[in-house]
Amino acid sequence: MSIFTRPARRTGSASAVRKRIGESVAQRLESNPAIKKAQITSAQVYYYKDYLSARDCDLLVRTIDAGRRRSTLLSDSSDPNFRTSDSCDLDRWSPEIRPIDERISSLLGIPPENGETLQGQRYAPGQQFRAHHDWFSEDQPYWKDMKEQGGQRTWTAMIYLNDVEEGGSTWFPEAGIRVKPKKGLLLIWNNMKPDGSPNLSTLHEGVAVAKGTKYIVTKWFREGAWLR
Repeated sequence: MSIFTRPARRTGSASAVRKRIGESVAQRLESNPAIKKAQITSAQVYYYKDYLSARDCDLLVRTIDAGRRRSTLLSDSSDPNFRTSDSCDLDRWSPEIRPIDERISSLLGIPPENGETLQGQRYAPGQQFRAHHDWFSEDQPYWKDMKEQGGQRTWTAMIYLNDVEEGGSTWFPEAGIRVKPKKGLLLIWNNMKPDGSPNLSTLHEGVAVAKGTKYIVTKWFREGAWLR
């Protein structure tokens, strides 16, 4: 039997598909004793301590450093300091990256083809990513392309690759939680509400690093197949 559930089968309305994905993934995560759920009601947020080994974290840090570029935004912003980090799109078919990438999909029970390319981010002192949502605004010009490329983002999985001396937390101002970077920690959240609509309470910010350098990898999952 496949290790992956098939919650993203595109039958019914978009919100119904997203609702089924949310229910399936939440049930899977909450049945895993290594995963803890945040004690909040406005969003589904989960923690998995020491998810990645130090070896895997160090490998990803080296890969990000070797391939980093200035981070970009999907839509324009009048704030030049909105996102100031560096990013690196990791080769999902690399023999070193693929096991890590597909292990995340397996943990959530989402087919690998629904996952976007694993992206690394590097934050030097002073760099940040101001408050934003990972889900797509369906009234924006970019939505037409995103809809054709797998549709809405459902779940986000983010792994901290190192400890940060000062700053660099992930802050959810609407949900009321702040997560300090910790090497190997996996943070997971559902970008949708239980009914399948975008959740405003998943607004989050990569707070500026004050001292040290912050490395993370992020994997976003779509409601449909992202890979073509």
